[in-house]
Amino acid sequence: MTIRKFLFGLVSAIAASTAMAWPTKPITIVVPFPAGGTSDLLARAVSIHAGESLGHRIIVDNRTGASGTLAAAFVARSPADGYTFMVSGMAPFVTAPHLMRVHYDAVRDLEPISLVVRAAKVLVVPTASPHRNLYDFISWKRANPGRASFASAGNGSSDHLTAELFWQETRTTGIHIPYRGGAPAVTAVLGGEVNALFMSINAVMPHIISGRLRPLVISSATRSSALPQVPTLMEQGVNFTSYSWQGFASPRGIPAEARRRMHELLSATLRNPEMHSILTQQGLEIVLSTPEEFATFQQSEFSRWKQIIETRNIVGD
Repeated sequence: MTIRKFLFGLVSAIAASTAMAWPTKPITIVVPFPAGGTSDLLARAVSIHAGESLGHRIIVDNRTGASGTLAAAFVARSPADGYTFMVSGMAPFVTAPHLMRVHYDAVRDLEPISLVVRAAKVLVVPTASPHRNLYDFISWKRANPGRASFASAGNGSSDHLTAELFWQETRTTGIHIPYRGGAPAVTAVLGGEVNALFMSINAVMPHIISGRLRPLVISSATRSSALPQVPTLMEQGVNFTSYSWQGFASPRGIPAEARRRMHELLSATLRNPEMHSILTQQGLEIVLSTPEEFATFQQSEFSRWKQIIETRNIVGD
């Protein structure tokens, strides 16, 4: 063996051992929203489950504000060393960049790890509402143009965008009433202040079960096992689907080993029977896409909602 071959083999072995030595310090998962939401639940589940197997702490860092874009900008600017990640809903990934000035490129600066879960939207009305099904509701809307009021979690939120797409596809109109978050929007519908709401299934499920909200239709491609009696929009002739979703990402350019291992940890966490049960009982669908699948999906969603935002002249809060 020549000296050159020996040195080449030594360097290769050191490089391989270094690549495998992840993690060597605590990992941070940034959550762009307050504690208690789906993003926070996922981050803390990974922190508990994966932190034990890794032998290093996983710190959950809630950085709220500006529809998640402050957190996304922080992650995008963080070192691409495999120790900073983000789990978030769709806003900082695909919608907020079209609604406000942001200090990162959502497609170029964030590296997709996995689309982890998604939740269909449910069109709900108060149980005191005379509308028993989607046909009744659309017929009333057409007979009373501009009278139907829809609540949302805020201008440009996923429930607002879904309502706008619904009006577009059904050739109807409505009054959009934005609230400061999903909880007050649901409360407004429960109290009869607003006629209807498109909201993620996990947010309205407790009120459907209690009998305080009536589901008219769901925005998934197929019926939900959590609400098997509720038809889809497509079954009713309204040709679109819409989901809220949660994605896991990092700064662009992290080591391939860190990306691979984190995806494995996500998979192990979400396939844990207890965690799987918690998520599915809420109506959440576990996706666990590959990084490549998430990248394609993000780009598709980025273009789709850009077109809706521009066509419908939507502005953010």
